[in-house]
Amino acid sequence: MEFLYVSLVCVFVFLVSLLLLYKNKSGEGLPPGKTGWPVFGESLEFLSTGWKGHPEKFIFDRVAKYSSSVFKTHLLGEEAAVFCGASGNKFLFSNENKLVQAWWPNSVNKVFPSSTQTSSKEEAIKMRKMLPNFFKPEALQRYVGIMDHITQRHFASGWENKEQVVVFPLTKRYTFWLACRLFLSVEDPNHVAKFADPFDVLASGLISIPIDLPGTPFNRAIKASNFIRKELVRIIKQRKIDLGEGKASSTQDILSHMLLTCDENGKFMGDLDIADKILGLLIGGHDTASSACAFIVKYLAELPHIYQRVYTEQMEIAKSKGPGELLRWEDIQKMKYSWNVACEVLRLAPPLQGAFREALSDFIFNGFSIPKGWKIYWSANSTHKSGEFFPDPEKFDPSRFEGSGPAPYTFVPFGGGPRMCPGKEYARLEILVFMHHLVKRFKFEKIIPDEKIIVNPMPIPAKGLPVRLYPHHHKP
Repeated sequence: MEFLYVSLVCVFVFLVSLLLLYKNKSGEGLPPGKTGWPVFGESLEFLSTGWKGHPEKFIFDRVAKYSSSVFKTHLLGEEAAVFCGASGNKFLFSNENKLVQAWWPNSVNKVFPSSTQTSSKEEAIKMRKMLPNFFKPEALQRYVGIMDHITQRHFASGWENKEQVVVFPLTKRYTFWLACRLFLSVEDPNHVAKFADPFDVLASGLISIPIDLPGTPFNRAIKASNFIRKELVRIIKQRKIDLGEGKASSTQDILSHMLLTCDENGKFMGDLDIADKILGLLIGGHDTASSACAFIVKYLAELPHIYQRVYTEQMEIAKSKGPGELLRWEDIQKMKYSWNVACEVLRLAPPLQGAFREALSDFIFNGFSIPKGWKIYWSANSTHKSGEFFPDPEKFDPSRFEGSGPAPYTFVPFGGGPRMCPGKEYARLEILVFMHHLVKRFKFEKIIPDEKIIVNPMPIPAKGLPVRLYPHHHKP
């Protein structure tokens, strides 16, 4: 009997050992973390921390809990690993198209159905090859005067002779008008307005639940994208005629560049293909900069001493200009303190919260195994809001960007590596020209002192940031 008892105990221990061994093997090397609820995973918590205005909380809570700079989770229906800190950013940015590649939810392909039937991934690669010619500094120098002209018209129509304004809708209008002018040479405000409303519907539907039923935000986004695409095709057909008749220039904007540039096989893009690419550019060149401009107003309103230094710098430039003389590239280079302020705004309220990648093969990071096909999320806030990289991270301090600036891979509002935002210099220009005309014309104060910030997926003032304007007595 005793022998039987001992035998049963041995068998039990053996079976438990096998079970534990199997359990360890099946999860061997994966980062710590949990996958949350069935189907939803941890998506609701991930999104809700943004809706409450603190998207970094999702990241930092788990970094603290697991004592790890990489953790596993389940987001947007996908198993995912979240990489944190400068080492995570460096690894991902350095291994672009080697170990990882860009990833978008399938819903993006439904809203942007490419006429060539390729994926949004492939389209993005094509665009990145084409854009440097348009966004390189020598090309951008030609656009400073145009930006200045449009910005003056924007402030004249939307800000001047008003006691108070709601800032965020205005900055959206500003960046969209600039994008229409510089990408398409569409300058008439009525023509721009024809695009603006459906464009807002499209932008809000991109981040909604992808249910294609009548009346849903996603369904409205698809309809809006089809409407905009038809309008773009009309503009494209007219541009072809104008180029043929010598009424349009080959270098006037991105549209002309696309029409006249062939691929390595000598093939030119079709009208629908160009319309899709312009549509993607309008999204990229509009939403992020409009958020940045709105938050610049917010912080300048809250911090009079910062405002004063920006005002002093910008007025020195304004006083050097003759009547009617437009800003030039050399003027932009003098706006050093203003750009440090803009960078600190981008650190505290990055328009791009982060982005997804997809593992191309199994690989090891920080001693953990990342399986092929897993989605990987990097977060700007994991460094921007970290005291390790930015002491007293909630304090607004433009001096962080003096000299050599922050350590590599810690300040990443435009991403990094081969996927660094190609429009970074374009964004710098439109932000600085906006700041120049803003402080030259007004002082301002927030009407709602403690207005809530919502991140969905970009930071947005909950009430649109209403401000009271106090015009300067000197003439712009």
